[in-house]
Amino acid sequence: MNRTFRSGTRAGVWDMAGGGIDRTKAQAALETVKESPGIAAITAAPLVIGFGVMWWALGFWGALLTILVVAGVIVGVRKLRG
Repeated sequence: MNRTFRSGTRAGVWDMAGGGIDRTKAQAALETVKESPGIAAITAAPLVIGFGVMWWALGFWGALLTILVVAGVIVGVRKLRG
C-alpha cells in the first residue's frame, strides 16, 4: 500500500516503505501525552476494562492467551493485506 499525496509526499505516521514511524509525528504524539495524560488514560480505558472483564471470566492465563491470539490475528491479517 503506497499512500501518497499529489505532490508525492507520504501521508500518515507510518513510513510504508520502511515500516517505521515518522519521528516528528511520534514526538508530537508523545508531547501530547505528556501535556495531558488524561487523553491517554481515556484512550486506554476500554482496553484495560476489556482485559479486566476477560480476566474475571476466563482467569489471568485465559485472558492473556485470548489477547495474544487476537493480536496475532490482527498482525496476520495486516500482513496478508499489505
